[in-house]
This record gives sequence, C-alpha cells and structure tokens, in this order.
Amino acid sequence: MPNPLKYNKKFDELNEEEKKLLEINKKTIADFVEQSSSISDVNYATRNAHAKTYAAAKGTFRIEPDIPESLQPFFDKEKFDLIIRFSNAQLKIKNTRKDIPAYGFAVQIKDENGGLLANYPLVNFPLFPINSVSNFLKLFTAVNKFYMKKWSSLLPLLFQAVKMLPYISTSDMIRNMIKLFRKRNDFILSFDYYSIGAYRLGDQIIKIKLSPQSVDKNTGRKQKISDALKNYLQTHDFTADVLIQICYDLKDQPVNKLNVEWKNAPFIKIGEVKIDKDSLLDSRNCNTELLSFNPFESKIFFQPVGKIQKLRDEAYKVSLQTRRKINKLLHGKNS
Repeated sequence: MPNPLKYNKKFDELNEEEKKLLEINKKTIADFVEQSSSISDVNYATRNAHAKTYAAAKGTFRIEPDIPESLQPFFDKEKFDLIIRFSNAQLKIKNTRKDIPAYGFAVQIKDENGGLLANYPLVNFPLFPINSVSNFLKLFTAVNKFYMKKWSSLLPLLFQAVKMLPYISTSDMIRNMIKLFRKRNDFILSFDYYSIGAYRLGDQIIKIKLSPQSVDKNTGRKQKISDALKNYLQTHDFTADVLIQICYDLKDQPVNKLNVEWKNAPFIKIGEVKIDKDSLLDSRNCNTELLSFNPFESKIFFQPVGKIQKLRDEAYKVSLQTRRKINKLLHGKNS
C-alpha cells in the first residue's frame, strides 16, 4: 500500500460565507434547545439532533494484539473503558413503537484515570447526503425554524431539500438507501455503525466502522425499540468488531465528499467493543442526559477532519451549553 495521506488543517477551513451562515445556524440551535422541552413534550431540554435516548451502558474496547505497528502508539493498553449511548437521529422525541431506522451508537473512550480520550458518534448509515457546507447550514437552519413552528421557513426548507437531490443520486447513496430500507425493521444492535466523516489518528486520516457479531436481526420485532434494546442488554453480552480505513489518496478516499464510500482502502480490525450483560446506566438520570459526545472534545490526535465535521464542533458546543444551562435549572427545581 502507498503511504497514508497526512492530516492538514486546510481540510477543515471554512470560507467567509460559510462562517456567517454558521453564526446564523448557531442562533437557531440555541433557540431550538431552549424550546425543545415543549417541542418534544418532555420535562428537560433535549439535544438538537439524536434527541431520543434509547439506552446508555458501560462497555470496554479491547485492542487486537496484532494491530499494525504504526497504530500501536495510540492503543498502548489492552482495553479501555467506554460509555455508550443509543439514540435516534430525529430532532423531536416521539413516544411511538416504531421510529425511522436512523440510529446512533455514540462511544466515549476513557483513559486509565477516567479522563476523556475520544468521543465517536457513530450512525447506522455510512454516508452524508450533502457535501456543500452552505447548503447544509441553510437546510439545518430551516429545519430548526420549522420545528419551532416558524412557518415562514417552510419555503426555504423545501427549496434546500430540492437542492439535496444531486447529492443523494450517487450510486453509493442509492445502494445504501435501498439497503437501509430493506433492514428498516431489523433490531437496532444488528446494524453496522459508521463514523460517516473522517477522523485523525495522529497524522493519519481514518474512517471507522463498528460491525456487531452474531446479533439476531429479528430480536424484539413486536416491542418498542427502547424496550427491546434494554431487554437484550440485560440478558445478553454484546460484541462488535472495530474496523478502520486509512486515507491514502483523496481521489479514492475523499475527506470532504461524504456521499461516496472510500475505495481501495481495506478495513483493518483494531479491536472489539464489548458490553457485558446488565451493564445498563439509568438513561432517565439527569447526569446521563447531560453526557456530551462531542468528538471535538477528544484528544487532538483523535479529532474529526473535514468541513462538515467542523460545523459539528460549533453545533455541539452551542447545543450542550444551552442544554446544560436549562437542565441544571430544571434539576435544581426538582431536587
């Protein structure tokens, strides 16, 4: 294989128009979170995305003994402790038996002293339907306003949705959408989970895939997703392979083109995620709901790469600051 491409901060740089649109978007994120308890009809402020928590659990990340020498400096222990949150991508929490199959598997990796090493918010779809930062910010702003019942945003929302069509027309997008549709009723733990965008691993650039081992896709078909998940984790151990791809060439492994899969970059198994049965945390506990999985809080050599990823940094910060401020006030009232 050729030498891995080295990380360069130019991958992350936004232009002036994108920075202005981001400031507008951040204001709508704060407004959304402030109104989120009434939007979702819950007694706490929710996240601005992946608002619905199905469950949270403790786990471990066990490292493969024979990982490539170039990766060994980053995994200098046999295992690391994890906190994991399972979620749905929708902005509004709905108390329904069936949700759209847009699931999150967020992983927080701890060091030996309990400090944060890295956050990885993984999802069960490997691609992102927009490459244009400007289009994404305009769409996300319109979506936030729409949920806050600002009906004047409906036309901009429809306009931006139409502008997405070219991005979702790639063969990779269409193939993965068909695959997701066919698996729409499958158990949440039977899906593969992906980092979507790229991340640093020192000077290298990687993508991450988490692939469950031997989970019956028909588990809990007649149950609510949260009930099926909790019942499974109370009675079964869960194990998943952790695989990475390394970026060698931007033509085959583009950093800022998220609607195509990386090619000519084989998956390398670096370890396994393990959740022992009965390792659930209380997902209704306020402290659990206040957990942050912002990947930019990770150590510098594990942080995200790319322009769309850069937007997430600001969005996570605004959402978390607003959420914590409101929830601490609410928690204080209820204590």
